[in-house]
Amino acid sequence: MSGILNAFTGGTYSGLPGAPTIGTATATGATTATVAFTAPTNTGGLSITGYQAISSPGSITATGASSPITVTGLTAATSYTFQVRAQNSIGYGSYSGSSNSITTSAAPSSQSYTTAGTYSWVAPSGVTSVSVVAVGGGGGSSYSSAGPGGSYGGGSGGYGGGGGGGLGYKNNITVVPGNSYTVVVGVGSTSSTAGSSSFNSSLTAFGGTAGSSGNGGSGGGYSGGDGGGSGGTGGSSGGSLAGGGGAGGYSGAGGAGGYAFYGGGYGGCAGNGGGGGGGGGSNFIGNGGAGGVGIFGQGTSGAGGQGCTPVNSALSTGKGGSSGTNGVVGTGSKGGDGAVRIIWPGNTRTFPSTCVGSP
Repeated sequence: MSGILNAFTGGTYSGLPGAPTIGTATATGATTATVAFTAPTNTGGLSITGYQAISSPGSITATGASSPITVTGLTAATSYTFQVRAQNSIGYGSYSGSSNSITTSAAPSSQSYTTAGTYSWVAPSGVTSVSVVAVGGGGGSSYSSAGPGGSYGGGSGGYGGGGGGGLGYKNNITVVPGNSYTVVVGVGSTSSTAGSSSFNSSLTAFGGTAGSSGNGGSGGGYSGGDGGGSGGTGGSSGGSLAGGGGAGGYSGAGGAGGYAFYGGGYGGCAGNGGGGGGGGGSNFIGNGGAGGVGIFGQGTSGAGGQGCTPVNSALSTGKGGSSGTNGVVGTGSKGGDGAVRIIWPGNTRTFPSTCVGSP
């Protein structure tokens, strides 16, 4: 008989257990993994009381009563293999062979682009999937004293209110660490169609069109996404300042801008599904900007300026939806610029409202 730790108990020789048969290791997060194995046939003549897994590198250990064992405390975006050994009342036996190599996911993070332009986003190490929200630019007005739209995607008020930018989101997009992906943020317009926002041509949120003299602009929509909402339609005008359309929501359209006429107007309507509120129509100079929309997931919809009712007031800007910014009181004819926000990992952080906040 061999084995320096063998013992004689109850008339039989007992010893350490044999090595388990290693199974499949699986990365389950940025700092966690599971390790599967099969119990050894040789128990050493005693009951097995538990198992221990150990990582390479780092020698991080975890114990469990059976397969699989969950290992915590790993480092994000790092490759590991694992071994497992069994324990009985005498002690631990030999380690198994090494498991397959796994790579933990990157730590949760995000990148936001909120200034109009074209950018290159490079997928960080360990990032293999992302979720993205995009908001198109808000439509504007040719009338320079109109109220600007709120960021992001709010339409401007004017003699014809600008349409709100659309919002779209897409979850769990596959990316390759180290590869570059094109991000476009649409500019808010003055007297033309606003710019669209997009991610790698797989998700596009379209900008709203500008209001013309007397006629409101159309709200933008989206394509390629898993969900979203169109921007609100700008209000038409009979001679005074109509309201801009609110930015699109995560599950509904932005609020329509209010109609305006000499001596008064109608308030903008509330947004839906977290969308921005429409700006109110008014006979006061410098008002009518619509609310933008936030990029941190669906929240409360923005209220319309003066609530879709007849008004004769200087306080007629639409409110931001999902914590977006309000329309602006003052001079200016530009719709709000768009935005794009990228979050990861995309398989666990998904829009409209699952773990999409900070970071």
